[in-house]
Amino acid sequence: MPTDTATSRSPMKLVVTGGAGYVGSVCAARLVEAGHDVTVVDDLSTGHADAVPDGVHFIQGDAADVAQTLLSQGFDGVLHFAAKSLVGESMQDPGLYWRGNVLTSLRLLDAMRTHNTPRLVFSSTAATYGEPDVSPIPETTPTGPTNTYGATKLAIDHAITSYAHAHGIAATSLRYFNVAGAHDGFGERHATETHLIPIVLQVATGDREQVQIFGEDYPTADGTAVRDYIHVTDLADAHLLALEHAREGRHEIYNLGNGTGFSVREVIDACREVTGHDIPAAVAPRRAGDPAVLVASAEKARTDLGWKPVHTDLHGIVTDAWRFTRDRIAQDRRSAPRR
Repeated sequence: MPTDTATSRSPMKLVVTGGAGYVGSVCAARLVEAGHDVTVVDDLSTGHADAVPDGVHFIQGDAADVAQTLLSQGFDGVLHFAAKSLVGESMQDPGLYWRGNVLTSLRLLDAMRTHNTPRLVFSSTAATYGEPDVSPIPETTPTGPTNTYGATKLAIDHAITSYAHAHGIAATSLRYFNVAGAHDGFGERHATETHLIPIVLQVATGDREQVQIFGEDYPTADGTAVRDYIHVTDLADAHLLALEHAREGRHEIYNLGNGTGFSVREVIDACREVTGHDIPAAVAPRRAGDPAVLVASAEKARTDLGWKPVHTDLHGIVTDAWRFTRDRIAQDRRSAPRR
């Protein structure tokens, strides 16, 4: 491993796993904009080929299968986004998540060790904390994931710590909750949608009849649950800073959030204002295990990385997401075969 992996703004040769997905594609695009040489690896099981940014090398395949051959070509770092990420599915089919998330990551770490790839930025999750009583949530909060998805991400974090200490990898894990918004034509489009903002926007597009509010009797200002929303561009920029500030043999963990939580009703109201649509909402019982407030503290990232979220306005976040949604609908209509 190199003796110094301190801050460096010189171009790097990088691998982005899962770079055809939502966050991975935006991060890959930002890396290209910053002048880095980027190779995206994605099996397209949940990603989209047209989400791979221009200017990158693209390999369609499983990161675990191609890691050894690819990293033998010599890279300065890996940004690891490839993962299974549906909470409900993780509880119904845990083996899929332990194999797909943990075993894939171990094979990637082994390839990095074998070929002396010095840096790793891992897309972790605040789900590793489970349902903590404290908010905002600092990195010192005890971990206690309540689902298999969060458990696999925590296991990978532990593995990264071991590999960093034993093999000198300069590693960073970034933990965050709800990513939202869009960046320059790259946005959120999942086959199975579980995130609130795109679900509400699906009502505005006519793809859903209404949005459900799970509980209105929480101890919050309007009775609905409060969550942290971070703009995808801010999140991608945190990954670039993590690359620059990595230190050999150390594994740093940072929570990322915009510093302010928004309630379910606030999100729905913002979507109504931005779209101009009357979005019906129906109150449903609370879901088991849903905390009243989940907001991440980003003070450590601010101090260590110099990271500060720029796109923190909920209206702006929704506006970006809505623009992407409308553009995708228009594009799909243009590409649909004529009858």
